[in-house]
Amino acid sequence: MPEERKRRPLEHPNQNPKNNPDFSYLDGHMQRKSFLQLLGLGMLPLSGFAAPEAANRVRHIKVPAYLKPGDTIGIACPSGFSLPETIQPAVELIQSWGYTVKIGNTVGKRDFTFGGTDEERAADFQAMIDDPSVKAILCATGGYGAGRIIDRLNFDTLKRHPKWVIGFSDITVFHSHLHQVCRVASIHSKMCGSFPKDWATADQVQTDSILSIKNAIEGVPVIYPVLPVPHNRTGIAEAQLVGGNLKILENMSGSVSSISTDGKILFVEDVGEPLYNIDRMFSNLLRSGRLTKLKGLIVGGFTNIKPDSPDAPFGRDIYTIVKEQTSRFDYPVCFDFPVGHQKNNFALKCGLLHRLTVDTDQVTLQEIS
Repeated sequence: MPEERKRRPLEHPNQNPKNNPDFSYLDGHMQRKSFLQLLGLGMLPLSGFAAPEAANRVRHIKVPAYLKPGDTIGIACPSGFSLPETIQPAVELIQSWGYTVKIGNTVGKRDFTFGGTDEERAADFQAMIDDPSVKAILCATGGYGAGRIIDRLNFDTLKRHPKWVIGFSDITVFHSHLHQVCRVASIHSKMCGSFPKDWATADQVQTDSILSIKNAIEGVPVIYPVLPVPHNRTGIAEAQLVGGNLKILENMSGSVSSISTDGKILFVEDVGEPLYNIDRMFSNLLRSGRLTKLKGLIVGGFTNIKPDSPDAPFGRDIYTIVKEQTSRFDYPVCFDFPVGHQKNNFALKCGLLHRLTVDTDQVTLQEIS
């Protein structure tokens, strides 16, 4: 058995989290004392774990400056359309955090499913990239369309002056391109449409997942404790975190934006796919070598799975699919991680060094860069 599989998970001051009433797992049934509150109280250690040789592996990734009150966050629609009233709750909350909001020209525009024509969406996103006053770009929504404009964009300014690009789903196109081509870190998280209309009545998972975006852009290195499931494969991995929507990762295959996953921790999620297509996408990752040299695999939410044909059922669930496709490898694998098209979708910093600890009694993903 490889040495890293023998190592025990990190011990925290709260010892066994199952015995601590203040400890909350990110399983969609969170207690009022959330993990974000624990971070604020300093109860969870967050640094000091990166070995020098591990830190060297991420030096080529540029980390945008973390934001401070008064900075400007731009909102754009590089994919699907979004109406001004849809993004308003996000605008108001971001302003309450002390930030200025710049609303892009594509908000309110519509070209069928898109947030404006390809030319309009590319021009708006380019303006956000080139505007020195914009320190982060929050995508209003996903849907489809980023792949149609990615090659129209000039990222030279962003390479010289990195800024955070924030979003998920179709925005995986940008996460992939920024990592592979630009060597710039980005934030995989909820977008404007997921901000609660009334913060006072939002539930704990909603508020914590949105606050995880605030923490990410402000440089708070978070630790995510998650309930284990019997299908997990135990072990410890320490590497750069990359990934996003599985369908988009498959679509990027063969392009300059396709992520090299060698020596990295990969996270994946998806929505609305039939099981046989999920299996086909994992087969693509396997055949293209992107499952071969992983350090670890995080399987997030696979929601709204389309039902099998009753005449020809596929006969496998998501757990079986992943275990079959990774059976020849021994890196740690965890399921049901709180990322994806679901309420418990927490912010992740793509490209930064993380430690994934998968044990029988707890799973932890911790930023250590």
